[in-house]
Amino acid sequence: MPGVGWVLFACTLLFALRVLGQAIVARFAPFWLPSMAHWYSGLMPYRYLLPAQLLLLALMAFVVADVYRDSGLFALAWWQNIATPIRLAAFVYFTSMIVRYVLTMTRKPERRWFKRTIPIWFHMVLATALWSFGQYHSL
Repeated sequence: MPGVGWVLFACTLLFALRVLGQAIVARFAPFWLPSMAHWYSGLMPYRYLLPAQLLLLALMAFVVADVYRDSGLFALAWWQNIATPIRLAAFVYFTSMIVRYVLTMTRKPERRWFKRTIPIWFHMVLATALWSFGQYHSL
């Protein structure tokens, strides 16, 4: 697996742990994990968010598998045609999360550094995965 494949794998694993952690908190609210308010921005009801996260996780797993094997739908040479736009979208996505974090810290300084910012950090993880996918097709 090329270097970017390992980054894709790490991003997928991190996102899986985030989805699992949030599901555990939603169901059991253990004292040793941050409360739901820390995991969840509330923009989408959780009953819709969880299935969307699981679908995204499945997609990420297929991408990682194809990159690992260097064959399959997500390894097709066709993706090279849009690798640059993919990386540009990832850059904009990641940068917008930095701006979101700065605005959150400016408007709600009580959240410094990691209070209620888990969604922002994991959007950065997803942006990194998207960048890595574009990079894989740029090599």
